[in-house]
Amino acid sequence: METTSVKKEILSAYNFRHATKEFDGSKKINDEDFEFILETGRLSPSSFGFEPWKFVVVQNPVLREKLYDYAWGAQRQLRTASHFVLILSRLPKDLLPNSDYLSGLMQNVQNMPPEAFEGRKNRFDDFLKNDFELKDNERALFEWGCRQSYIALGNMMTAAAQIGVDSCPIEGFNKRKIEEILSAEGIMDADHFGISCMVAFGYRLNDPRRKIRQDAGQVIQWV
Repeated sequence: METTSVKKEILSAYNFRHATKEFDGSKKINDEDFEFILETGRLSPSSFGFEPWKFVVVQNPVLREKLYDYAWGAQRQLRTASHFVLILSRLPKDLLPNSDYLSGLMQNVQNMPPEAFEGRKNRFDDFLKNDFELKDNERALFEWGCRQSYIALGNMMTAAAQIGVDSCPIEGFNKRKIEEILSAEGIMDADHFGISCMVAFGYRLNDPRRKIRQDAGQVIQWV
C-alpha cells in the first residue's frame, strides 16, 4: 500500500475514534480482533523498555457490577461494552533499579549480559535521582509508571479504531475502592500493582458529535 493511502487510512481511524459513552450491548468483538487490540498494547514502547503494566480484561458481569458503584465515569460502559479492560501499573517498589522485577526483566526478558545489566541499572538510578527526581517520591514514581501505561492505552484505542471498533478511556473512578475490590477478588496483587486507568471497547450505540480540536497552529510550535 502506498504511503498516501496509509496516511489517509490512519487519519480516518483517528477521526472515527471518539470516547464512546454507551455501546450496543448486543454486539461483541470477535476473539481474533480483540487479541489483536491487546497485542498492540503488549508491543507498546515504555521508558527503558520496563513494561510496568498489566492488562486485566473484565468480562465477568458480577465483577463489573462490583466496580459499577465506584466507577462513576464508566457506568454506561461497564454495562454495555463488549470488552472492559483495567490497566494496572507497577508500584514504586518494582520500579527501583535493584528491584526483583526490573532485575528479572533485564536479565531474563531483555537478555542483558552482566556488564550491560549493571550499566543500565546505574543509568536508570541516575535518571530517577537526577533527571526526573523521582526516586524519593513514591506517588510521582507510580505516576511515571502510569504514564507508560497510557502509551499502551493510546495504541490499543488507535488499533481498535483502525478495524472499526469503538473505545472509551476512563479515569472517572475511586482509585482506592477499585483497588480494594480487585485485591479482595484476588485479581490484583496490591503489593506490586495499582490501577492506572480503564478502557472500554465495543460498538457505538449512537453516532458521535462532530470531532472538535484546536487548530494545529494553536498546539504545534516550530522553533
